[in-house]
Amino acid sequence: MGKSLIQQARGKGGPVYRSKSFAFAGEVKMRPPSQNKVEGTITDIIKSAGHTAPLLEIKFDDKVTCLIQAPEFMKIGDKIQSGPGSNVSSGNMLRLRDIPEGTPIYNIELQPGDGGKFCRTGGSTARVLAKNDQNITIQLPSKKEKVFNMNCRACIGVIAGGGRKEKPMLKAGTMHFNRRMKNKRWPNPSGAAQNAVDHPFGNKRTSRKARQRSVGHFAPPGRKVGKLWPRQTGRKK
Repeated sequence: MGKSLIQQARGKGGPVYRSKSFAFAGEVKMRPPSQNKVEGTITDIIKSAGHTAPLLEIKFDDKVTCLIQAPEFMKIGDKIQSGPGSNVSSGNMLRLRDIPEGTPIYNIELQPGDGGKFCRTGGSTARVLAKNDQNITIQLPSKKEKVFNMNCRACIGVIAGGGRKEKPMLKAGTMHFNRRMKNKRWPNPSGAAQNAVDHPFGNKRTSRKARQRSVGHFAPPGRKVGKLWPRQTGRKK
């Protein structure tokens, strides 16, 4: 009897791939866009197990509260600005059209008003490379360059927590709880090391574990692993 792949098992309601909701302090995104400049105050710095960076709790003058990733060198009581006319300083939320070239930014919106989708992990930052009349080019932490809408927003600065990967895990149990808290599967064995019912590459304990099998165009999404629709099949004439 066959068994669903890991990709197919996710989202089916089982307890294995369900993240711990109490590990997240709340929804982390920028406040809704405003037509005028709004100032807020940092009221708390939160350590959230489900996030790789500390979080800032900000209360604005118009009674709006939001959580964002904490940039470096911020403390409780500092002021944060959002909207047109805000200063280009650490933690402030500005439209990309108002950010000078070369400025480090994080928590970049993909669509105007979505609160931030790119560059959100501890220690990461992106950089504004070039502008034109309609779009802006940004270098992401992976060194890939991506074009964004000028009306999208971003936060200024570098996210705190950059040294989190320098500390060794030392024990498998530490890595287990670290990955489990974020709904990540660990350890992640290769397909050849799994049983035949768990993966198309799974096989008997022989020297040739990962015998390649062709996958058709119409296979379900989770089954498309390995040799995808090769150019030629069958015996070569």
